[in-house]
Amino acid sequence: MSLASETEEAARAYADWQHSVAGVLAKSRRIDAAELGPEPQKLLETVTYDGVTVAPLYSPRDERPEQPLPGTFPYVRGADATRDVNAGWLVSARFGEGAEAADVNRSVLDSLENGVSALWLAVGGANLPVRSLETALDGVLLDLAPLTLDAGTDAPLAARALFALLDARAAAGDGVTDRTAVRVDLGTAPLTSAFSGAADVELGDAVALATESAARSESVRAIAVDGTAFHDAGASDAEELGAAIAAGLEYLRALTESGLTIGQALGQLGFRFSATDDQFQTIAKFRAARLVWARIAQVCGASDFGGAPQHAVTSAAMMAQRDPWVNMLRTTLAAFGAGVGGADAVTVLPFDAALPAGALGVSKTFAARIARNTQLLLLEESHLGRVLDPAAGSWYVEDLTQQVAAKAWEFFQQIEAAGGYLAALDAGLIGDRIASTRAQRDSDIAHRKTTVTGVNEFPNLAEAPLPAGAAQTGTVARYAAAFEALRDRSDAYLAARGARPAVFLAPLGPVAEHNVRTTFSTNLLASGGIEARNPGPLATGDGSIAAAAKDSGAGIAVICGTDKRYAAEATAAVEELRAAGVGTVLLAGPEKVVADADGPARPDGFVTARIDAVSVLSGLLDTIESSSDSSGDTGSKK
Repeated sequence: MSLASETEEAARAYADWQHSVAGVLAKSRRIDAAELGPEPQKLLETVTYDGVTVAPLYSPRDERPEQPLPGTFPYVRGADATRDVNAGWLVSARFGEGAEAADVNRSVLDSLENGVSALWLAVGGANLPVRSLETALDGVLLDLAPLTLDAGTDAPLAARALFALLDARAAAGDGVTDRTAVRVDLGTAPLTSAFSGAADVELGDAVALATESAARSESVRAIAVDGTAFHDAGASDAEELGAAIAAGLEYLRALTESGLTIGQALGQLGFRFSATDDQFQTIAKFRAARLVWARIAQVCGASDFGGAPQHAVTSAAMMAQRDPWVNMLRTTLAAFGAGVGGADAVTVLPFDAALPAGALGVSKTFAARIARNTQLLLLEESHLGRVLDPAAGSWYVEDLTQQVAAKAWEFFQQIEAAGGYLAALDAGLIGDRIASTRAQRDSDIAHRKTTVTGVNEFPNLAEAPLPAGAAQTGTVARYAAAFEALRDRSDAYLAARGARPAVFLAPLGPVAEHNVRTTFSTNLLASGGIEARNPGPLATGDGSIAAAAKDSGAGIAVICGTDKRYAAEATAAVEELRAAGVGTVLLAGPEKVVADADGPARPDGFVTARIDAVSVLSGLLDTIESSSDSSGDTGSKK
């Protein structure tokens, strides 16, 4: 078949699909298909927080030019053309937080024996003491296991200690003939720490370490451009990339001004980005990150040095405290996306990372083992590392990569127009932009347009309350925080009164009629820590509603049924509930179904799929707590 014939066939197939889309949408909306216009598929498009439009279907009409092979500018398909496909990406794990040197060493060696291939070591402060670095790394072959330090303000001391250790090993004849095989990242991140508020060295100290690192025979990078600082504050993918490359360029300026060549300066930077459970966005983000940074290197006249290493860390913001076992699924998707997207090293956070140590009642070693094995399953059983850039050629991924890169570059240009990273940071441009995205995401989660499984959908109200103090969230803008604050209030209510705050459900008609809305209401209420007390089918006029309401002991009721049933019985049900002493009566459904109702027969509110659930549930808890306090109740009738 000729190229022209293939194009015509693809166009016909797409037109047939459009016709099918129009038919389905017209049927569901009960309108004529012609009313949908010539492009009905646009009704199925979604728009990301970056303003990127995601189509419902991609076809040959979306094909983009093939990108160069891995290891070739602009490095979209990967910076390393010779990566060992039998090993895949580096399985990184974090050590040293609040631990003794001997314990860290045992943990490190055990992890290396069981699949970890890169180390991320927290040093200084309340973590591993700098003086204990040699003990912690005893027996670790740094030419086989790359090391990244996280030493904050102690980075210069940690670097000196590490350099002394490397020199002592070289002098003793450690068997490493190619010193460049020893790969170390000192992890200083003053510019991104200036945004997050994390303790770190000054920019001048980082530049001095970079100058010293560039002169060493080992492969040492001094600076980590930490995009996770922006992600944790609520940034979108393109905002994380745009702010990170702006910070990267600021580093390049400082490094070259200190006397390093542009090639040496580029060699002192590595990038760290967050990976989320949106696998396609994550794949595209890591590919786009290489593309935009390669463009920076090209403009600086050093295209060959534009393939900076990438360290992926599963998102701390997506981690939930409630039903934290679901975090295992989130981190699996995130690790998959980062690995397929070409990250050089991946760190999977433990599934209980959003909780204080021990709050869940499982050991730290268990959580760390699950995190490690998540990657090992992807690499050793799914063989995801066997192919470099396996997403290449996907119409969707290639299009998404280019769009995310374009949005990131647009944000980067806005930062540059404001005078560069530091000027934009001081002016509030970066913070305001990210805060706006965070507010939009929070609103989507509150309205349950965005699902956080186990939190705003499918919550487990029966799970044990969190230990005292476990609700601390730190500086990360976790997606689940607003709903989890409601659950914390429910836990406090339970502790004080011996029962959960409760709402009475008034199901009208048989189960087949009310089941959809009783299920919906039960799920919604549980996401705020409120128990739904469902007595089963009720009817107006026979006293059953009043009796069941009084027996429940709840001061709030939600009427559940069909629109047709509401037309016949909703107002009567409202009146019977009020007569039974229920102070607040809600109706599960749209306001229009009882548009003619007024006075005492009108519900006090309406519960639908797109309400601001956080606001509504907070109001219900206020009412329940106030009623309980005023009545002096110490418990609730079940």
